[in-house]
Amino acid sequence: MKTTTTEVIIIGGGLAGLCASIHLAKKGRKVVLIEKNEYPRHKVCGEYVSNEVLPYLNYLGFNPFAHGAKKIKEFELSTRNGKRIATQLPLGGFGISRFQLDYELYQLSKSHGVRFVKDRVQYLNYTDNSFSVATKSSGSFYSKLVIGAFGKRSNLDMAMQRKFVKKKSPYLAVKMHSSGDFPDDKVALHNFKGGYCGVSKVENDHINLCYISSFKAFQPYKDISRFQEKVLFKNEALKEIFQNTVPQFEEPLTISQISFETKAPVENHVLMCGDSAGMIHPLCGNGMGMAIRSAHLVSVCIIEYLEGKIKSRKALEQRYSNKWFSNFRLRLKVGHTIAYLFRHDEIATLLLYLLRVFPFLVPLIIKMTHGKPMKV
Repeated sequence: MKTTTTEVIIIGGGLAGLCASIHLAKKGRKVVLIEKNEYPRHKVCGEYVSNEVLPYLNYLGFNPFAHGAKKIKEFELSTRNGKRIATQLPLGGFGISRFQLDYELYQLSKSHGVRFVKDRVQYLNYTDNSFSVATKSSGSFYSKLVIGAFGKRSNLDMAMQRKFVKKKSPYLAVKMHSSGDFPDDKVALHNFKGGYCGVSKVENDHINLCYISSFKAFQPYKDISRFQEKVLFKNEALKEIFQNTVPQFEEPLTISQISFETKAPVENHVLMCGDSAGMIHPLCGNGMGMAIRSAHLVSVCIIEYLEGKIKSRKALEQRYSNKWFSNFRLRLKVGHTIAYLFRHDEIATLLLYLLRVFPFLVPLIIKMTHGKPMKV
């Protein structure tokens, strides 16, 4: 079985892995990206991206609006009993499907010379200051640096004995695209018993409907259609959207074991990126922005290390960890707090009442889960 040596290995070709691969390749670094799935494909995702990452995407050479992304500036929130609040997003964002976004970033990455390996990583081993990454059918790859961008939960997480995998996650998520009437410039978040649903437009005038629910709320129904009818439709806003739009997927996409447990940005000397490093609650609507921003952080640190500006692996790992936490610690904490409050009906109703009385608080809360426009 053949072996390949390169400067950087990236495991996982989602947003974080793709953006990091482009960044590193633009700086002349040799990158191998290992991804088990084909492009393009749909993923369970809210598909709303904060404008904070637009300067970085432009630096990478990607303009989302050239591929049909919708400009979003309005935000609406509702509780299951029909109480609503609306405001303008402080920074704004855009809507684009993972089907489109990942594929275009993949093409851009290939144009910069990144080598893609469609395969599954069986194991990785760190010895003598370097990594050996073994794949199922493409041989082994060697490098001093590995970026872990393999998503929310992976077999590699278990193989590395990461602490968060020891706890069973009580969440599942469902996503579909529909066609029908919905404002191009709005992202909505509608609460229901056990969860909440995000709604926004993407390219092709499709409406992305993506919701997360606890297993406890879903389990009595076991069937998605019945669950939606008996639980989601208690919120009149959701009932109206689902019943007056036409599904574009044959079947909804689903994922389970979504973990919001604390993770570490460096594990076994692997620099974790995107959801592998930590997930903000979808309630905050900024997971995609965080993944893209983390790609910038890890790429800058790696380039400084390869150029000799960071003198040791220990210093590299410490620098990346510090940057990651300084960028995301507050967001994650606020996200967990907001999600906790909205899981309790009485608290959520009181909170929404306060926000309606003091509407200036809404943009302030949103700002706490988002960052300022990136400086590249």
